[in-house]
Amino acid sequence: MKIQPINQSKMRQQSLFVDKRSLFEKLCDQANLATGFEQVRKNGGSPGIDGVTIQEFSACLDKELAQLKKDLESWCYKPEPVRRVEIPKPGKGKGVRLLGVPCVRDRIVHATLKLLLEPIFDPTFSNHSYGFRPGRSPQKAVEAAKQIIKKGKEYVIDIDLSKFFDRVNHDRFIYLLSGRVTDKRILRLIGMILRSGVMDKGTVLLTREGTVQGSPLSPLLSNVVLDELDKELECRGLEFCRYADDCNIFVRSFKAANRVMDSISRFIEKKLKLKINWDKSKVGKSQDVKFLGMTIVRGTVAISVESMRRAWQKVKDLTPRGTYLNLEKTVTRINNWYTGWSGYYLITQYPYQLRVIEAHIRRRLRARFVYQQKRRRHLSNKLIKQGVPKKRAQEAAYSNKGIWALSRTYALNKAYPNRLFINEWGQKIRSEDKMKHWFNVRRWVKVR
Repeated sequence: MKIQPINQSKMRQQSLFVDKRSLFEKLCDQANLATGFEQVRKNGGSPGIDGVTIQEFSACLDKELAQLKKDLESWCYKPEPVRRVEIPKPGKGKGVRLLGVPCVRDRIVHATLKLLLEPIFDPTFSNHSYGFRPGRSPQKAVEAAKQIIKKGKEYVIDIDLSKFFDRVNHDRFIYLLSGRVTDKRILRLIGMILRSGVMDKGTVLLTREGTVQGSPLSPLLSNVVLDELDKELECRGLEFCRYADDCNIFVRSFKAANRVMDSISRFIEKKLKLKINWDKSKVGKSQDVKFLGMTIVRGTVAISVESMRRAWQKVKDLTPRGTYLNLEKTVTRINNWYTGWSGYYLITQYPYQLRVIEAHIRRRLRARFVYQQKRRRHLSNKLIKQGVPKKRAQEAAYSNKGIWALSRTYALNKAYPNRLFINEWGQKIRSEDKMKHWFNVRRWVKVR
């Protein structure tokens, strides 16, 4: 068949739009840097060690990006040390998580590098990897784990890596990058970023290993490192789900689970040069293991016991009995937290778990009302004023019950009914959303 000239013309026209520049040249493109800045602005965040905020940087955006482009092209660009920030881990006595806050201009470089490298690496990642990837989420990871367990693989090897972001070997990491990134200038720049140091209490500390947890680039880099683990698990024919450094492997028997835990832990510590947190890693049935805050019980998804306990503690922190905040501001603070918390945990199939948290919020506020009445007769008068029969109000006020026990009595529930919190004070309710995957709101599940 004779080739029509028009087809050749179309091919030539298409080739004109192929960007043949090197990765480093694309990085130095001011339009790409502007796109990186938009990502930084969208993510927000506090300033780095130079104190320059995103708003201040954007005030002279064209000038700042032009200077950044010039510095990159001339190799005058030098990443500043990141500002050390300590974030308490959830739960009492759990220690702190060390984060690093880069300067805004450094974050722009990181974000632009991520935009350039992600299309190269992401297609090569395992389908079982769900962390920090386009179109993937923790909810999808939990759903995938549920489907694997439904197939009969109910024994779980729960692997938790100890201080993963702080222990990445720089040389090995650059070697992994070089397998797909041929532009040596990009590798050199990433090496400079990894070794830029940390500013902690006025002192610059050298970083000989690890990546900055808090950089826009870190999630992609972590997936590059752990892709070796994914490929090893796939090579062994194991079914697993991984979200960042949280990995669950599923097998059919307890004996197989122990065997896989022994062999995979050796691979992680000897080949990948990473360390397993043995206090958090375990082998057990799915209902005894949590994954991303959820537990899979008999093929259904529920909020884990630990996540529920953290929620109760957070409610307690947000509703102190002695506080300068009025009720409206307290409810607003609770709603701000609960909207985000429940938005993630809507994946549960048991809305009763959300109802329990909502009820706990109301009980904490009722206890606060009791605490604010310094004398028993004041409490009795307050309850009567709220519509409680005099006899029931006095029985509650003059009983020997403590504040927490009183908050659950008929008198307090009559004085401050659920509808008052919801309709008058605007308490956020999510347990009545009636999601398609939910069971009846009265159905409860026991999680361990």
